[in-house]
Amino acid sequence: MTISEIMIDNKVTRVTKWSFLPGEDTGQHIHEYDYVVVPILDGKLKIIDNNGNETISELKKGVSYFREKGVNHNVINFNEFPYSFVEIEFK
Repeated sequence: MTISEIMIDNKVTRVTKWSFLPGEDTGQHIHEYDYVVVPILDGKLKIIDNNGNETISELKKGVSYFREKGVNHNVINFNEFPYSFVEIEFK
């Protein structure tokens, strides 16, 4: 089961650490806020959008990326090892 650990949750931001075993996923969800992802390790995530389109994202440790609110997807650990990232949402 994917583990989400909320590290900070205040009126400005919510910071969550996501940890997945191989093949685990977040479940389909829609982001309520703009957000930044900070990968903790190099690795791959399979992304399935709300239309069923699949992409593989290759992430590099410490190389962050930004997405706007409204993203609708499921995120799956596409590695043969446990994977983690930190998500920072801007309320």
